[in-house]
Formats: sequence, structure tokens, C-alpha cells
Amino acid sequence: MLDMIQPMRDELTRLGIKELRTPEEVEENLPNAKGTALVVVNSVCGCAAGQARPAVAKALQHEVVPDHLFTVFAGQDKEATAKAREYFAPHPPSSPSFALLKDGELVYFMPREQIEYRSADEIAGDLVAAFDRYCRS
Repeated sequence: MLDMIQPMRDELTRLGIKELRTPEEVEENLPNAKGTALVVVNSVCGCAAGQARPAVAKALQHEVVPDHLFTVFAGQDKEATAKAREYFAPHPPSSPSFALLKDGELVYFMPREQIEYRSADEIAGDLVAAFDRYCRS
């Protein structure tokens, strides 16, 4: 199974997104990330491969991007994902999903329902709009 999952992880880490694989790594990074932080909740589902991961790649080509980039992998790094989701309250668990934090506080969230039936370009457009709104100094 790990051999199948690694390319899904690599698709995000190649973009400079830091994997948080333990609850301790989440706690070390999310509350201490000054400025803005994008958290990608990765998944093995088809909408993660077809829409979510490609949308992140497109959105990160924008001139305005978050200060910090993190990912947790739902269903694989379960404890880390559960810890990260504590920062996304009141939103229920959703994967894939995107959370944008500013100084450790949630300012934007895109759940699976806003990902699965849309194109990567549409999703990237929403992410770019969030970046423009929350990530400008």
C-alpha cells in the first residue's frame, strides 16, 4: 500500500508543501506558523487526484501565496490528520479539503463538497481568491 500512496504524497511535496505525519509535527507547525498557512488534507480518492492536487499546483503559481504550506494525509497519517482538523472547527472532517490559517486561526475552508464535482481550474480560482484576500501583507 505504501508504494501506491507515495506518488500521492510526492505530488504535493514536490511543490514545496511540508508533510506533517504525526500529531507532534502538527502541534510544532500549525500554531507557530506566523502569517498564513495552507493545509491540504490529502486523500487517495479520485477527486484528490483529479481535482484537489492539480488545483493546489495551479494556485501556487499565483503571485500571492501563503507563507507556509503543509499537508496531512487522511486515512494514512490518521493521528496527524485528526490533530490538524482541530484547527478547522467548526467544519466536520472532510477529505480532500483545504484550510487557510492566519496566525493559527482558520480564515478559509474548502470541503470535499466544493471539490469533487468541479474542475481543478475552478478550485484553483477559489484558492487564488482566498490567497488574494488573506495572504497579502
